[in-house]
Amino acid sequence: MNVWLLSSIALAALVGMVLPLQALLNARLGALTQGALFASFVSFAVGTCALALALAAGRTPWPTLRELVALPPWLWLGGLIGAAFVFSGTLLVPRLGAAGLICLIVAGQLVGSLLVDHFGVLSPSRPIDATRIVGALLVCAGALLVVRPWRAAA
Repeated sequence: MNVWLLSSIALAALVGMVLPLQALLNARLGALTQGALFASFVSFAVGTCALALALAAGRTPWPTLRELVALPPWLWLGGLIGAAFVFSGTLLVPRLGAAGLICLIVAGQLVGSLLVDHFGVLSPSRPIDATRIVGALLVCAGALLVVRPWRAAA
């Protein structure tokens, strides 16, 4: 394996490891302030400031206003999806726990990813086959075993 692939795998795993912490921190912030919506807003505001500093430090050129206006409007949905993700995590981690939340998110991401791949949404089509379905079912079963919705809340 090459170094770029290994470092990409390590970075993806590291990001995955801190996502539960993000949800827990945001939930605690919401509990100590004005709730999940406010905490999600703060999370995005801090993240926006961090990205602005990174853009400035990297001297990344910005697109012109004309270029931005010419973009398809649906491209802006990524920010709305991100906001929904952060808000949902902030709201749900106290109810589901960090492991339950992340397992259900991963299961949902897998199902959504299989559909996006199958239909070639914004990328070449990668059809769903029996092996991928079995893998998805195993992930979903694992999520259910972690969440255990059949047990009464403690």
